[in-house]
Amino acid sequence: MNGSLPPLCHDPAFRRRRVGNWMVLGLLYSFFYMSRYNFTAVMGDLARTFGWTNVQTGVFETVMPLVYGLSVVINGPIADRIGGKKAFLFGAAGVTVMNVLFGLCTLLARTPAVTEPAAHGHGVSVVVPAVLRFGLSPAAVLAIMATTWAVNGYFQSFGALSIVKVNAQWFHVRERGTFSGIFGVLIRFGLILAFSGVPFIAAVLPIPYAFWIPGAFVGLFFVLNWLFMRNSPADAGFEGFDTGDEVSAGDEGPVRIGYVLRKVFASRVTWTIAVASMMIGFVRRSTVDVWFSKYFSDVWLPAGVEKAAFGPYQAAAWGIALLGIAGGFAFGITSDRVFQARRAPVIVVGFAGMALALALFGASDRAGLGPWSAAAWLAVLSFFVNGAHGMVGGAASMDFGGRKAAATAAGLFDGMQYLASSVVGVGMGALLDTWGWSAWQWAPIPFALAGAALMLTLWNVTPRGPPIRR
Repeated sequence: MNGSLPPLCHDPAFRRRRVGNWMVLGLLYSFFYMSRYNFTAVMGDLARTFGWTNVQTGVFETVMPLVYGLSVVINGPIADRIGGKKAFLFGAAGVTVMNVLFGLCTLLARTPAVTEPAAHGHGVSVVVPAVLRFGLSPAAVLAIMATTWAVNGYFQSFGALSIVKVNAQWFHVRERGTFSGIFGVLIRFGLILAFSGVPFIAAVLPIPYAFWIPGAFVGLFFVLNWLFMRNSPADAGFEGFDTGDEVSAGDEGPVRIGYVLRKVFASRVTWTIAVASMMIGFVRRSTVDVWFSKYFSDVWLPAGVEKAAFGPYQAAAWGIALLGIAGGFAFGITSDRVFQARRAPVIVVGFAGMALALALFGASDRAGLGPWSAAAWLAVLSFFVNGAHGMVGGAASMDFGGRKAAATAAGLFDGMQYLASSVVGVGMGALLDTWGWSAWQWAPIPFALAGAALMLTLWNVTPRGPPIRR
């Protein structure tokens, strides 16, 4: 692979500057995840405090991804036009403010609700309603908090757009599969901060700090990125870097919105990847990114025990992170070195692995193998989910968008994933309230199989030129 890279990629000064740029940019992206999934980490606690059903809790996991999904599609061309740095800083400022406000919203319960398991065994019944401040009704509190979290989703949408936009300038096409592995590390680091770290915050500090502390980290890295991050090698003093994509050396004019829109939205390949990304969204958000936390709270967590002290939950959180990172690197390096920058083959493997892992996870639950088995299967599932997601979000968006339209392609792929995810919020809540957790692992399997079928049609497609014929 190295023989096909431009000389600048081997320059130690360039590589050091790229690592520095990548660190401040990437850690901000990780804290975006922490400040988005902190709600997921404490959703069981909030549900008990306010007396929410699974459907009511699912409202948050519908409105936030719905707003996020629409926003990344709309904001992609904007980020391509103004540059990744400005877009990321705007998003970071908003994320900080909205986490502070949501932390304040958690104080609206003066006295927590008293709940008990529902008579049919699915969900909970409220014995004594929460006493709310300012004379607010439960419906008003739910609406205020859900709206606040939805606005957080709008600002969060600038994260994926910006990181892909910046790194499309800094990474050659032959490095981008490996980059997707690093992209996966950032995602999983943010998720481990949320799923493992936030329960520790909630165990030792009042619940608002589960939102205030992640928001403060985003604010800190807003400052670091403002000071040190650069949009492109040229902005850092390195001229003439050819990324090897479709808008390399010969097309250095200003970004035109019409060009960006035609390049992304008029392509059958990008739309196929976008629909496959929706299938990842159905699997990812219904399991390892959202509902696994409440699954442990409802099914396995002993009474009076905090998640921070429950071994199987912590093993699941860390296993999801570590095997997710391993999947990102395994899929990315394989696509670069074995499949010559073709992304579809490894994504197909990812979807097939998701379906198999879900089936075996469901069988282990039915066999009563316990919370440690559940933790192990969630980690295996994360390997395949994060491997496929990293390829779509981290590599394919740069490949098929190019330097000029990378943010728009990322917006389409990420947006479609989150629009699918919005169905998972209330939809999964309704499924759980009706059928219970015994139906949980089986529901996403058809989406994984559909994703594999879609990506099979792109098996030989490369970022440049016609498909490879074998």
